[in-house]
Amino acid sequence: MKRNTGSEFIYQLFALLIAVIIVHSIYVAWVRPNADSILQEQMIKQAAGEPYVVQRSLFVVMRDYEQEACFVLMLWALAIMGLKAQRALQERKLLTMPLLRVREGASILPEDTVEFARPIQALPEEQQNMLIPRALMTALQRFQTTRNVADASTAVKDACEAESDRLDSELSMVRYIAWAIPSIGFIGTVRGIGEALGQAHKAVEGDIAGVTVSLGVAFNSTFVALVISIIVMFFSHQLQLLQEKQVLDSQKYCNDKLLRFLRAS
Repeated sequence: MKRNTGSEFIYQLFALLIAVIIVHSIYVAWVRPNADSILQEQMIKQAAGEPYVVQRSLFVVMRDYEQEACFVLMLWALAIMGLKAQRALQERKLLTMPLLRVREGASILPEDTVEFARPIQALPEEQQNMLIPRALMTALQRFQTTRNVADASTAVKDACEAESDRLDSELSMVRYIAWAIPSIGFIGTVRGIGEALGQAHKAVEGDIAGVTVSLGVAFNSTFVALVISIIVMFFSHQLQLLQEKQVLDSQKYCNDKLLRFLRAS
């Protein structure tokens, strides 16, 4: 488990680094050059007094640093959730595996637990650390020690609840990112309004170009941040639903494949 924690931390660091490189490269090569070209064209027409219709370009909406940071956080969150979803799907594959071969109508006595534990112990270490093998082994060991079916059932329940709590705690980083994204958008709003107020004297003199651009920063950053936050929260809830369903299905698997066959004597 400690090894998984360390490897996941390294994965998150590399995912953040890759997200920064990808998003910044796209902004430098594509988004900002197009946005600056559009804004410059509009300012030239405005300075010349030519009539023109302001086009709400996607490049202009996305051009500022706050929007770039939001996209970096979105990719980072999606990478983290993708890893956790992959692990949940790998655990779901165990639901189709006959880890315990018990004939219908047969009974498992405390003396039989060692024999039934062997197929689980023969699994690769990575699979042994998954919920279903851990819950089955815990139940078999508890049943062998106490010779009590209720204790074995409690062991499975406790293992599933502990796994549910662990999965929920591991989503704390995703929740933090989902909170940070709109916060960054509001930072852009404050920055844009501050710049607009700093150029208010130019607007009084008739030059409203700077105020318009600054207000665009204010509203565009909030708009992009809220849209991205909705996307991240959607996938976060889908991942949480997948994990909760996996825990419930694992508990049902243990009940169907093991607990109903246990006999104290």
